[in-house]
Amino acid sequence: MRRLRNVKIVATLGPVSSDYETIRALFEAGADVFRLNMSHGTHDDIRARHTIIRQVEADTGRAIAILADLQGPKLRVGVFAAGAHDLEDGDKFRLDLSDAPGDSNRVQLPHPEIFAALEPGASLLVNDGKIRLRVEACGPDFADCVVTVGGTISNRKGVNVPDVVLPLAALSDKDRKDLEFACELGVDWLALSFVQRPEDVIEARDLARGRAAVLSKIEKPAAVKAYDEILEVSDGIMVARGDLGVELPVYSVPPIQKRLVRKARAAAKPVIVATQMLESMIESPMPTRAEVSDVATAIYEGADAVMLSAESAAGKFPIEAVTTMNNVAISVESDATYRQVIEASRQVKRSSVADGIVAAAREIAEATDIKAIAVFSQSGTTVSLVSRERPRVPIIALTPLMATARRMCLTWGAHCVITEEQERFKGAVLAAVRAARQHGFASEQDQIVLTAGVPFNVIGSTNILRVAPCDERLIYRVDPE
Repeated sequence: MRRLRNVKIVATLGPVSSDYETIRALFEAGADVFRLNMSHGTHDDIRARHTIIRQVEADTGRAIAILADLQGPKLRVGVFAAGAHDLEDGDKFRLDLSDAPGDSNRVQLPHPEIFAALEPGASLLVNDGKIRLRVEACGPDFADCVVTVGGTISNRKGVNVPDVVLPLAALSDKDRKDLEFACELGVDWLALSFVQRPEDVIEARDLARGRAAVLSKIEKPAAVKAYDEILEVSDGIMVARGDLGVELPVYSVPPIQKRLVRKARAAAKPVIVATQMLESMIESPMPTRAEVSDVATAIYEGADAVMLSAESAAGKFPIEAVTTMNNVAISVESDATYRQVIEASRQVKRSSVADGIVAAAREIAEATDIKAIAVFSQSGTTVSLVSRERPRVPIIALTPLMATARRMCLTWGAHCVITEEQERFKGAVLAAVRAARQHGFASEQDQIVLTAGVPFNVIGSTNILRVAPCDERLIYRVDPE
């Protein structure tokens, strides 16, 4: 099943998308990666969805990636005696460690680490920023605040602290258990929430032990500031615009998104743009024009993937949401302006043999009548390098490893094909041209570009570029046994 676009689609599974028929329909509509949200559902629920995805994969014969999204530490206020209270602008309000039910003057904030990090003047955002507090005085067990934006505060609403780096690890005890469960289950990617520093990512990578790739969610101001260091130790990035738009001025998010996407592209690491992309389709079968433009903008920027959250997990029109995203992607990528934007924003520092080979492969493909670039890869690294070039022709990613094929499903433009291990270059050429013909990328009259490494099946050995005819008789004539 060949996609007619390069950008990938991530669809979150949930209550409305947990059965085989719906998950298969989401895949056929265009979903390349399924996200399992560890914040919702039991391990049994997650295991059941994982099993169904793998069944769809087997039935369709196409690799599918599974992304487990870890919850991260959740900061919440306690409960109120009356359930809720209205706060007015200018009111005084205290947060403290007492577990007594809250009232109009105070409520528990059961996180002493927050009080340890606060300073006068810091902001506290409650209920996704609908209520804003400014700290006037604080100690190890309290913060006296003034309400700068009022509203109704109620039981266990979330709290954001945008102005300080909190002394909290990105992984809670629950996250560590979820991470081990997800890795044992066999997911391909782990999304790490609440990242503030590169050490958060390193801890997750150590726990994963190579069983899954680690993707950092950039959703806090501290992560934006430390982005270069976080990107270096991450396998991928998610621009999680929800919390970013709460903790930072909402008008600052678009330029931040552009910078994060561009740097991830230059590093040859997949980047997902997420949150509220087609939010209205939770209730409506049609998106707003602004939402379509938002999705298009991420594609024009060269993001590897765009993501649906509640739209496919809990909305009334999950299939329609994926179909809409698929159609927007096809339309954008068919636009001549798209190629102009993508090529103008290409920023690549080439410093290795593999860098030079993939750049040459793109230039040859674009200067001649080449139908596809075929890449043999054990780890997926060379496929990522070819993808970074954003070539005008399709990328056929060939690997003998299912785990590698699944992870590459998140990589821009990669059409993943499982092939037998190759011992000789001629066998690789034959496998590549057969895949190109079988999957509809080329006919016998066409040519493809092939990159590979000799010796075969060694990670990081890319050292060959070959233009190959898709007529096997010509291959035998040039490369006899």
